[in-house]
Amino acid sequence: MRFVLKRIVIHWTGGTNQPNNLEFQHYHFMINGDGVTIGGKFPVSANEVCRTDKNGAALYAAHTGGGNTGSIGVSLCGMLNFVFGKPESTKYPLKKVQCEACWKKVAELCKEYNIAVTPDTVLTHYEFGKKHPKTSSYGKPDISYLHPYPELKPAEIGDYIRNKVKWYLTKI
Repeated sequence: MRFVLKRIVIHWTGGTNQPNNLEFQHYHFMINGDGVTIGGKFPVSANEVCRTDKNGAALYAAHTGGGNTGSIGVSLCGMLNFVFGKPESTKYPLKKVQCEACWKKVAELCKEYNIAVTPDTVLTHYEFGKKHPKTSSYGKPDISYLHPYPELKPAEIGDYIRNKVKWYLTKI
């Protein structure tokens, strides 16, 4: 049975503003602190049907526990040691140029894979976990805070991102 790519889940890596070797295995695309998009180890197509090798190692980008099949994983590099409510707790905050590059990349992926921009098809890892409380994604904080937009509450961030993605779609 072949599945289609049906959604994009947006993350932060929880690391520095540059991807590390582990992060390359978990995301299809990463946006570094300079706003440069870097491809991960696995192609997007690997998540159409998620498989493991004979030793149980993932042969796909394992970015969203309980939601990898059919999902494209895009991650902003940063937020190491972030503590919610203490924005200064990380030396690697997300930057505006990085966020804008991410929203643009998500718009390009939506166009390429014919993914509509809705709360069920373009969402943060935080939103996915809230919608799927029986998965390992439940309680994940990414993305519940954006340094460039501190006025946004966690429950508002997904809608903000979707509106930005829709705007970028009109430009490509």
